[in-house]
Amino acid sequence: MSTGRPQSPYLIQTGLVTFLLFNMPISKLIKQKAYETIKYFLRQHPITFVPTLALFISLLFVPIALYFLIKVMYPEIFTGPITYPSFILASSAYYLCICIFFYSQFVEFYLDIWIVTNDRIVDIEQQGLFARTISELDLYRIQDVTVVVNGFFPTMFHYGNIYVKTASDNSQIIFRNVSHPNEIRQVLIQMAEEDRKYHQVAI
Repeated sequence: MSTGRPQSPYLIQTGLVTFLLFNMPISKLIKQKAYETIKYFLRQHPITFVPTLALFISLLFVPIALYFLIKVMYPEIFTGPITYPSFILASSAYYLCICIFFYSQFVEFYLDIWIVTNDRIVDIEQQGLFARTISELDLYRIQDVTVVVNGFFPTMFHYGNIYVKTASDNSQIIFRNVSHPNEIRQVLIQMAEEDRKYHQVAI
């Protein structure tokens, strides 16, 4: 005999595919309740990371371009026993720095996650390489859900920000640059209404 609150048909439909977090099961992120099912497992739209990737690729060519420029203008510089090893050392340090920068940017992009269940919203924000903030919001506390799609690329590729505000205070959760925000907004509103009905009955 199963326990827990009843679920509406739309809640048991297949939502977005739940990806592993660097091979980490979802149970490591949140502790699911007996009646809890995951509706959305969201990350930022991949196209939002393209500018960072383009910058990284461009920076990779800077030492190469600098090498050939100096070699053409001052060919004798790289013939010395000190200047050429110094250039190699400086280039290695430069590549190390931009690789660390790119990796930290990718970690923040990839590990910013929003999990929507039939009971709550879990907001996981990665802050640098070694810091993470996790906050939760019960669906029945949702007062307003606003979608902001601003710009050419968000409009063309169907992504934007979702602002979820609570009724008790001015705090909010922001889903940044997620795909199909209008669809998610409609589902959140419907789920919040059902969650409110459930808690009113329970009380």
